[in-house]
Amino acid sequence: MAARRVDPRARGIAGDLVTAAIPREGLHVPAGEGRTLQVPAHEVTFKVTGEHSSVASSFEVVVPPGFDVGAHVHTRSEELFYVLEGELDVLAFEPRVRTRDDWREWRSLSGAGTVRATAGTVIVVPPGCPHAFANRTDTPAKMFFQASPPPDHERYFEELLELLRSGGPVDDAAIAELRARYDIEQLTPLRHG
Repeated sequence: MAARRVDPRARGIAGDLVTAAIPREGLHVPAGEGRTLQVPAHEVTFKVTGEHSSVASSFEVVVPPGFDVGAHVHTRSEELFYVLEGELDVLAFEPRVRTRDDWREWRSLSGAGTVRATAGTVIVVPPGCPHAFANRTDTPAKMFFQASPPPDHERYFEELLELLRSGGPVDDAAIAELRARYDIEQLTPLRHG
């Protein structure tokens, strides 16, 4: 006989709780598991997708030396970054002035600048907040990345890594078109290598 659970919302005519079969099963993704997409410029492992969560997609991302995602902004997506290994330069604020070439010198209205995020650092980016990360060290960095709502970032990563697969120069026009389709306004260029 299958296990039965009580749904607290299910009440009979007399107000008594009614026992109902409610299938519930969580997702377990062991260390080193998940669907991995890898190109010379980037590596992304899908941990939780829109198939399993209506709230957020979660990824483990290896950021190679020299990779700069470029400053960008989303109108509806919220993101969380948790640095697991290595160091990343990170921006998460509206700058006084948005320059088109490089976000490293941007300053916030309060005077804050970019930060060097080390293992254990968490960055939360609300919708409408310009943000960027770059690995300016000579060793790979690894981060846990969560984007809400799903599945936009899943599809974006699949298409972005396909564009970067050659390892050659970045096709800025193709990247711009891709990002526009996935609620990403690119403010400074993506760079790798």
